[in-house]
Amino acid sequence: MKVHPTAILLGDVHLEEDVEIGPFCLLEGSIRIGKGTKLGARVSIKGRVQIGENCKIYDGVIIGEEPQHLKYQGEDTEVIIGNRVLIREYATIHRGTPFGIGKTIIEDDVMLMAYTHVAHDCVVKRGAIMANCATLGGHVEVGEYAFIGGLSAVHQWARVGDYAMVGGVSGVSLDVPPFTRASGQHAHLYGINTVGLERRGFSKETINILKKAYRIIFRSSLLRKEAIEKVLSEFPDSPEVKKLVEFLQSSKRGVARDVGRG
Repeated sequence: MKVHPTAILLGDVHLEEDVEIGPFCLLEGSIRIGKGTKLGARVSIKGRVQIGENCKIYDGVIIGEEPQHLKYQGEDTEVIIGNRVLIREYATIHRGTPFGIGKTIIEDDVMLMAYTHVAHDCVVKRGAIMANCATLGGHVEVGEYAFIGGLSAVHQWARVGDYAMVGGVSGVSLDVPPFTRASGQHAHLYGINTVGLERRGFSKETINILKKAYRIIFRSSLLRKEAIEKVLSEFPDSPEVKKLVEFLQSSKRGVARDVGRG
């Protein structure tokens, strides 16, 4: 364990073996940091924060600051960060609220690039990537291995599904379904995220099934309910189609439209 002499540790701070704390860091609160995690210079961690193993947190990052919510009154909420998470320069992660889930969660193998912001009560799932200056409003859920492009913003309560891709400089106000591509000031769908799925090892057969299901749901003249019934009957053995349908049926904000129907 290496703690730079200029670092300040206040409160109940527990550091496991091989943790490194860089110069001028401030750790204040009930903080747990797993083995092998490294903090650069001027990192600030406040409140109740749990960070997993082998994470790398770069200069100027702020974790666990109070949420930017007018109703927050200092309640005991937290940030939970998994293992092997990369958090680049000046990213900010705020803790949860008592009127949300009470915590902000960053799962394993996530990468948050420079100047990203994860607001209160967000859940960023395993393997997701947020590019530079991407921003999440409160209560947002980002699915496994999703990608959010630089300078994009996701509206509070919206969801980005598993393996979805949001292009740069986009505004996401409605849910982006899993396996799809979305882009635009008011983000619309542009079909299946073929390249992303190929990179994650999905077979050509699975990708083709998803493309057919997408066309039925988003580009046919069928009502949404009829389209869902049709894809479930045509592809009853596809777990990916079931995941897509479940996402659509559980949407509370509504689902982004295909660009042809915008």
